[in-house]
Amino acid sequence: MDILHLVDRLEELFNSGFHIPLTNETAVNEERFLELIDQLRIAIPEEVKKAQQVMSQRERFLAQAQEEAQRTVDLARERVESLVQHESITSAAEARADQIVQQAREDAAGIRNEANDYVLESLSRLEAEMSRLLLQVRNGITKLNEEQAGEQES
Repeated sequence: MDILHLVDRLEELFNSGFHIPLTNETAVNEERFLELIDQLRIAIPEEVKKAQQVMSQRERFLAQAQEEAQRTVDLARERVESLVQHESITSAAEARADQIVQQAREDAAGIRNEANDYVLESLSRLEAEMSRLLLQVRNGITKLNEEQAGEQES
């Protein structure tokens, strides 16, 4: 189940709770609350798995880019070797090979940067969402503890 959907359901549960007049406290259905917390515990590892998949894809992209760069370098070298007989052509081929290698390195760096940005953005969103959820859970626990303490005092 999507973590954001669970957060929305948690928020709906809170909004549908009974607001205690003259306080900042809201009573919610404990069973539904704990059920949502259990579902979050299940969903969060799934989100982490997705982030790991993104990182694996990043590694595959990098490996593919490096393979392509190596193939390009190898092709360029083969071409240079075949043109060694002609000095002026050889210089041009070496320059072109260097240009291809540089372009392949730049392409690989660009892919690496894009993958890193995507992973960082995904993990940052996950961290922010988990922090927000943790704060909501702690607030709910605090409110329930305060309610129980108030009931015990009366």
